[in-house]
Amino acid sequence: MNFLDGHLYPENQQPLIITAAPYAPGWIPSDFPEDIPVTMEEQIQKAVDCYEAGATVLHLHVREADGKGSKRLSMFNELIAGVRKAVPEMVIQVGGSISFAPEGPGGEAKWLSDDTRHMLADLEPRPDQVTVTVNTTQMNVTEHAGEDDFRGVSRGFPNLYNTYKDMIVPSNPSFVEEHIRRLTAAGIQSEFQVYNINSFETIERMIRRGVYKGPLVMNWVAISGGMDQANIFNLANMLRAAPDGAVITVESSVLNVLPINMIGIALGLHVRCGIEDVLWNQRRTGKMSSVEQIKQLVRISDGEFGRPIATAQQAREIMKIGVFYDTAEETLAANGFSPNRNGANQGFLRKPA
Repeated sequence: MNFLDGHLYPENQQPLIITAAPYAPGWIPSDFPEDIPVTMEEQIQKAVDCYEAGATVLHLHVREADGKGSKRLSMFNELIAGVRKAVPEMVIQVGGSISFAPEGPGGEAKWLSDDTRHMLADLEPRPDQVTVTVNTTQMNVTEHAGEDDFRGVSRGFPNLYNTYKDMIVPSNPSFVEEHIRRLTAAGIQSEFQVYNINSFETIERMIRRGVYKGPLVMNWVAISGGMDQANIFNLANMLRAAPDGAVITVESSVLNVLPINMIGIALGLHVRCGIEDVLWNQRRTGKMSSVEQIKQLVRISDGEFGRPIATAQQAREIMKIGVFYDTAEETLAANGFSPNRNGANQGFLRKPA
């Protein structure tokens, strides 16, 4: 990305898109019973509350009535339908780390034997986005956390701590390419999770080879443990490679969430918050609900920085929801990449005027 004179002025920045992640699949309901929704009605209402607070993108997971994360496609369909009815303008983004289980007699034959995550493309109603991980990596969500981040909550339990410590995101090339193909065929935007520069470079290669033909919408995930550490150098390294047309949301965890979001607000990027990423306020004197976190970012951005909050319609336009391209060349140009190398040269140092 090119940062020109005045790029820090709010009048030269897009309105801020806030993504809310309120469903917290990595926690159990007793960790924060006041804010972790369990019933379907509560989960739908949580989307409404986040939207009314200022979030226009909903990162969606689903819980069963017993509080455990759901692996049933029907439950995801029910929640998406409920959110669509309650807040039809909100952008629905389904988390990609879902492995569905068969439902009902004979259900086994309906599911891919290699990876049931592909069934995200079969959700109905269709979400606007599904997050797509690129390149298999470690996802040790405990690594940059301190003891106080998990004290008194389930992730501090030795068995769960070790489970999350050893977590891996499987995302091999054949899976990713097939996943993108199915999502695109269903009219669902791939929202790429960028963990470091090499995952971004893989996305660029897929675009250059025509595997993905759509707007480049990414989350930079700075949670360490196999992914980028939350620091300005890693973010700047990724931004230097990203094209001018990319839409980038910054994401971190534990007490890194707010400062990384403040950097994102200042730079004209977009932000994500919610109890999926952090339970505590910055002094750890108490827990902070998803709605409280959203309102804090609204106050900081709109009230202090002077950068307005995107409406749902503006968010859809910025992320180009529903837009796809016909060719690799069109995709490169629309996203602000230099064109593919033509003949015996190293490439294009400048984009054509």
